[in-house]
Amino acid sequence: MSKASGLAVAGLGLLLSACQMVGPDYHLPEEAAVHRPDIQGDLAVDGKTVVSAPVPADWWRLYKDPRLDQLVQQAMASNTDLRVAAASLSRSRAQVDEAEAAGGWSGGVQMGAQRLQESGQAFLLPEKVPVANIGDIGISASYQFDLFGTLQRGIEAAKANADATQAAADTARITVVADVVRAYTQVCAANEEREIAQHSLDLQAQSTTLIQRLRDAGRGDETQVTRSQTQFKSLRADMPRYEASRQAGLYRLSMLLAKPVDQLPAGTATCDELPKIAQLVPVGDGAALLKRRPDVRQAERRLAAATAGIGVATGELYPNISIGATIGTVGILDDLGDPSTNRWGFGPSLTWKVPTNGARARIREAEAVTQATLAHFDGVVLNAIRETQTSLAQYTALLQRRDALADAEQSAKLAAEQTHRFFQAGRESFLADLQATRTYTDVTAQLAAANTQVAASQIDLFLALGGGWESGRTQASNSGKP
Repeated sequence: MSKASGLAVAGLGLLLSACQMVGPDYHLPEEAAVHRPDIQGDLAVDGKTVVSAPVPADWWRLYKDPRLDQLVQQAMASNTDLRVAAASLSRSRAQVDEAEAAGGWSGGVQMGAQRLQESGQAFLLPEKVPVANIGDIGISASYQFDLFGTLQRGIEAAKANADATQAAADTARITVVADVVRAYTQVCAANEEREIAQHSLDLQAQSTTLIQRLRDAGRGDETQVTRSQTQFKSLRADMPRYEASRQAGLYRLSMLLAKPVDQLPAGTATCDELPKIAQLVPVGDGAALLKRRPDVRQAERRLAAATAGIGVATGELYPNISIGATIGTVGILDDLGDPSTNRWGFGPSLTWKVPTNGARARIREAEAVTQATLAHFDGVVLNAIRETQTSLAQYTALLQRRDALADAEQSAKLAAEQTHRFFQAGRESFLADLQATRTYTDVTAQLAAANTQVAASQIDLFLALGGGWESGRTQASNSGKP
């Protein structure tokens, strides 16, 4: 080995020994809102409407409705938003592979042939060089050293972005699940409320007929008839909205499942009973909530990617160092392979941009992006707590209202039964019996509407709790298998 080669190898060894990672190592800042003790404990709840138990992965199974389970499974397999999320995830994983393939070993093969007239003066010859058929065959290989960790920071950023994309896909899954349950609930509620409204309309028709008979018999006046007819028409005018709500729910399910309405699971369109959970809703605590919510995880991974971006920007201040070797043959085609045409070489290579042309400004830009991403992460954390506590408060209030209406329904039912007995005994008129029954029906309608509101609030609460993406991942991976 020559002296020059020895010095090159020694210098390269010295550079390798000085290998370091540019930019800051990622860790969640201590001042991040996620570390606040006031949001780590039990969620603020008044009353006994929920329980501090772990949120199940498949929360919709708490309804114990096989048809609803089927709807969710089909949506997981064919929903268009989930297909878009899956494609985005594949793209981000490919970007990770691309980042991992940067640097390291690279090589190439070069082959060429041409009829060439070289310049004689290029070889310090006064005469013309003969025209010849020249061939060139060469193989090269090089290895780029990541001495300063620039490439590793790029890999860290790509992996963090892939994790963030995964979290975004999880958010899409829980949103689709909540939308499916909400649309199915809308269909069932519309059918149930329509039946109650039809019963109330029939009772009003009977009342109107009776008042007309009393008027004809001289025991009433036209004002009472008009008032009763107006009430009947008002109730009849309200009937189409139930069918419209039902159809809207079915169309929503059709879109979510990417299927025509007539291909929805059997019985979906005729469901007339709200799905109910026969237990207290499990909500867990604040710490579990922040670990479970995919939007919180997505914001945290974006922060990790932004931190790695500082290292990528800092790496522009340092040189790129590699070592390479070439071997080949160059000469007249007929002489290729002859020792006189062979050539080879190896040695280090250094590329360094001087001046840096704004590299330090790009570092400051990356640092500012990281600070903004941290602020966004804090906002997502605080919003997650706010959404959950707000949903809990609304759910509790709606449950209290529902319970009060349930008591009122029992009172109205008792009054209707008593009035009916008095009517049978001749102590009350038929009109009073009808009115008492209609009052009971009206309260029943209010209770049905309140149950619908409770069901919708329950879905919003589960969505705020952020559960349901775990099962979605499993189903997505299974659907991709032949």
